[in-house]
Amino acid sequence: MSARGRPVQDDSVPSAGAKRAVRGAAYARPMESTGRQRFLTGRWEHLAMINFACPAGLLEPLVPSGTELDAPDGTPRVSLVGFLFRDTRVLGVPVPFHRDFEEVNLRFYVRRHTDDGDRRGVVFIRELVPRRAIAMIARRVYQERYLAVPMDHRIDVVDGAIPTGGVVEYGWRFAGAQHRIRCVVGAPAAEVEPGSEAEFITEHYWGYASQRDGGTVEYAVEHPRWRVHAVAETLVEGDLAALYGREFADLLARPPVSAFVATGSAIVVRSGRRLPA
Repeated sequence: MSARGRPVQDDSVPSAGAKRAVRGAAYARPMESTGRQRFLTGRWEHLAMINFACPAGLLEPLVPSGTELDAPDGTPRVSLVGFLFRDTRVLGVPVPFHRDFEEVNLRFYVRRHTDDGDRRGVVFIRELVPRRAIAMIARRVYQERYLAVPMDHRIDVVDGAIPTGGVVEYGWRFAGAQHRIRCVVGAPAAEVEPGSEAEFITEHYWGYASQRDGGTVEYAVEHPRWRVHAVAETLVEGDLAALYGREFADLLARPPVSAFVATGSAIVVRSGRRLPA
């Protein structure tokens, strides 16, 4: 599958209905007072986020128990996200040759109802990294769907920032073929507008992973609000059916409903806990 030079259908400005959906409930963010151990720390930088409308029926079989699909306007989103992971530490200890690397993931969005408000979370369909040790740790600790593949990137930075027209690109090889995602930046980074699609995509602070026995592990992800660049053009290229299956590959061949590049920040991933049955 190859889709070149696609304009973005909208620039992260949602419909009025989308804004009402995002603003209509209280959402719980993780706090250090939760007491969960810092499992993974580092920085996520230059996040290319390409977002697609997805039929709920395609995602329902993948929704972890205890959660439900989250959608900004009644239509779920699937996102292809690429970023740089910097200064990675596991339990505070840097792993030699595993501190700086790329990641590309395919994700969708869920929520879980709690007494403190709904927890908005991410579920990963597949995560790609170039380091086998990172993939192995994530599979064993969270049972996440990690795969180690050769990866590369291109980030156009001038004077510490990505200029308008700059490229953010992440590539990988799988099954003998080259794949890539690319965003062409359309504007300087700006604060996320409350109620926007950009806020919906970036403001999910929990991860949920289905376990082999049907249970669910929940873990907190902490970071400040990110600034985002509007995106003028996107590229998704490669035989994605081999990675994600034909239905998701067909979905990712369509024009995205939104795309942006988030600047990123320091992050903390807390140790997970199993949800009660």
